[in-house]
Amino acid sequence: MKFPIAIEPGTDSAAWGVVVPDLPGCFSAGDTAEEAFANAAEAIDLHCELLAEEGKDIPMPRPLAERQADPEFAGWVWALVDVDVSRYEGKAEKINITLPRRLLAQIDTYAKAHGSSRSGFLADAARSAMHHQ
Repeated sequence: MKFPIAIEPGTDSAAWGVVVPDLPGCFSAGDTAEEAFANAAEAIDLHCELLAEEGKDIPMPRPLAERQADPEFAGWVWALVDVDVSRYEGKAEKINITLPRRLLAQIDTYAKAHGSSRSGFLADAARSAMHHQ
């Protein structure tokens, strides 16, 4: 899952700050932009782990463009951090579904072209569909 992060540039006396707007209370910092970015990925992972332990859903990230329009973060640098949250969704279960052959081929082609698997693509599509309800 790709989370938008807002990075507040550092100064000679202050570290680079990072906020993850889609995960309230999730923030990090670093002495350099690269360190702040790396620390953000770790903070997101730990935050999602805590949500899972508390039985809470991991929120779907809102579009980057929507976040960039927020005046609260004017002048901040934006990036996307990709974190695999699937391990916090519980044990995988094998299911049997029926799909038209042509659709299945299109899913497989799309998933392969985007570095995913059929199952990964279908899970992402389901998350996205439920998020947009």
